[in-house]
Amino acid sequence: MTGLRKASAYSKRKVVPFTRVSKKKQKSYIKTIPPQKIVKFTMGKESLLNEKKLPYQFTVFSKEKVQVRHNSLEACRQYINKKLEKELGNQYVFKVIPFPHHIQRENKMLTGAGADRMQTGMQLAYGRSSGKAAILKPNSKIFFIAVSTKKAAVLLRAVLRQIKSKLPCKTRIIEEIKK
Repeated sequence: MTGLRKASAYSKRKVVPFTRVSKKKQKSYIKTIPPQKIVKFTMGKESLLNEKKLPYQFTVFSKEKVQVRHNSLEACRQYINKKLEKELGNQYVFKVIPFPHHIQRENKMLTGAGADRMQTGMQLAYGRSSGKAAILKPNSKIFFIAVSTKKAAVLLRAVLRQIKSKLPCKTRIIEEIKK
């Protein structure tokens, strides 16, 4: 199995959501659905947020219209969660907000000598499903994080700057202090 295509092949393209999955296989446009790579969407202790014990809240927004692949969201999730768990134990709430519904297709092409007899080229270029993505509009939320102490808030600002390279869009971080 080959690796993934570059994110630029998908991320900034204008796209119609491709999500049609039916219970009856004959009526479904999508025959095979790639498995979801995001394991958890909510981490930490959500009860602390409900009890208003987490005053420092951060929200990461996208600045532009973009497709964010599920493996990119999962890489960010793992990185942030690992840093928060190491520093704060269980005294935080972290949520991945977009759910990747859009199924991406790829028309695989063979290269090399003799490969021209095995391909159909652009003749049947519909493509097979290769992954999932979340289609984000400008100013849509990507992550929500709430922590309890000012020390943790300083750490979190540094962590959120680190994940910008893992996302295919420009991001904006809004920090709120709830009392």
